[in-house]
Formats: sequence, C-alpha cells, structure tokens
Amino acid sequence: MDDFTLAKPGTPQIPSVASTALLSHGEFTVKRRSLPVVAALAASAALLLTACGGEDDKSSDNDKIAGADTGEAVETTPPAEQSSGPTDRPEITFPKDVENKFENWETGEPVEDAVLSDVAQTVNAIDDAILRGDANSATVAYYRQGNALVSAQKWIQAWLDEDLTWTGVTRYFKPNIKVADKDTAAVVYCADESKAYNKNRKTGKVDKTPSDESPYVTYSTQLKKSDKGVWQTTEVQSKRGEKTCAP
Repeated sequence: MDDFTLAKPGTPQIPSVASTALLSHGEFTVKRRSLPVVAALAASAALLLTACGGEDDKSSDNDKIAGADTGEAVETTPPAEQSSGPTDRPEITFPKDVENKFENWETGEPVEDAVLSDVAQTVNAIDDAILRGDANSATVAYYRQGNALVSAQKWIQAWLDEDLTWTGVTRYFKPNIKVADKDTAAVVYCADESKAYNKNRKTGKVDKTPSDESPYVTYSTQLKKSDKGVWQTTEVQSKRGEKTCAP
C-alpha cells in the first residue's frame, strides 16, 4: 500500500529486515508489518494536506508468496473505474493468496475518485513488484515519480535482499483527500496489516509469529497529474502506530 519516507540522499538506512521485519508500504515503517531500507518517516497527515493547500475533514519474518510461487493469479480490482485518463494502464494481477482491500475509497466527486483510484494502483503496483521480484518494475514507474519512485525501488529491493515476499490481506481505509488544483493533490490514508504475513521466497514458509509492532500504518502522500492524465505519487511518508489510524 507501501514507502515510506521518501528516500533522500544521505538518509541513514534502517536496519536490515532480518531485525525489523518488512511489510508496510514502501516505505518504511517496519514489519509488514514493516519495511526496511530508507529512513523512518515521521510526517503527519496535516503536513501533506497543508502543503497541498489546506486541510480537508472529509472523509519476525512473515511470508508472502511471489506470483510465480502460486499457481493462480487473480486480477486486482481497483476501487473505482477510471473516469478519465489513459486507457493503456498496466494490468496488475495478484496470486490468489494475496489481496489488498480498499474501504470507502470513493467520494462521488470525479476528480477525487480518480486520485484515489491511482493511489490504490500505486499500492498494488508496489506489491505486484514485490511478489514478482522486480525492483525496477515499469508499472511502479508508471504510478510513481521523483522521491516516491526512488523509495519504492529501494523498498522493493529490500524485500528481495531478504528473500521475502508476502501473503494475506492488507486493508486500506479512512482516505482523506485534498485536491489543491487541477494537477496537485494530497491523500492521507490508513493501512491495517494485521492479516498480512511475510513469506520466505525460497521455502514458501509463512511467519505468523505475533509482533510487538502495531499493524496500523498512516500514509501521507503527494500526487501530481502527469501529461497522460495519471495521478502519480511523488512523495510518501509513513508512520506506524500513529493515532490517526490505530484503534
């Protein structure tokens, strides 16, 4: 759903996943529950919403199996059909043991729904790259640019370095969107990783060992609309256990 804080030059790296456990989208929190690599971010939802022009009140190693590890693949279903934008979007499919659920992901306003749909697609694109073992995924680059793309690539590579993928269900909910102008937006949303587990890519072993880390992650993102009409994520920050999302 990962990321993140976006990786910035000179940012210290987080300890290897072996000690912090992956899972959280991209981006770093730790343990898919959390992710390794770049720096742990601590940006609040208000920060990105303000940067975008104001606030809006709307509103241990686990395993995952790579797509090649499971026989059947199922096409992911975006929360809403794109009402505008390119029709040649990359197709994303997940193995049958992996699912991302997006709850209350529509507002009924066309522009906001287009933004939210592309946020969902960037989450799916990163998981697709992790499952397939492709740190340089063209699909990720389709939905991410700038710092967000750099951090996503590092995030994906961290999974590969640890020989991990994942399995289970990740729930995304409570999206808070602010459209600043015709090509700039910010979205803050929550993830519940309590039913997602890291999986050893080689052995297929799934780790369901209880974690002392919160399974709830808050993501703060900035997006820019591309010339092709895609709402690309350009900045991402995440914080695990933040009260916005944790019960």
